Amino acid sequence: METKITFRNMEHSDPMEKHAQQQLEKVKTFLENEPTPVRIDLILEPSKVHSHHRIELRVKSPHYDVISNYEGSEFYKVLDRVIDIMYKRLHEEKRKRIDARKGIGRAENFKKNS
Repeated sequence: METKITFRNMEHSDPMEKHAQQQLEKVKTFLENEPTPVRIDLILEPSKVHSHHRIELRVKSPHYDVISNYEGSEFYKVLDRVIDIMYKRLHEEKRKRIDARKGIGRAENFKKNS
């Protein structure tokens, strides 16, 4: 699993990277059994003019291609929120995949019974 954290328009911050790694553990745990290659890109972009920071999280794997982004005034809260959004979207995508897999072949049975 490849994880990349990009700091745009800002200096690298060890505390920010440590917090991001801790928060990304939820997503990494969810993707633990995913076939490789799995790529996680986190892009941190603060606003210099306004306190309106933007963070984007991308997850790319054989089963998922999901992008989550969020903007807000407090950097750490924005980071937590974007990771929570990604976690929920991954669960939704997994549920859709499972439902689609369960539904294969069942339509034929319903047509025969009608």
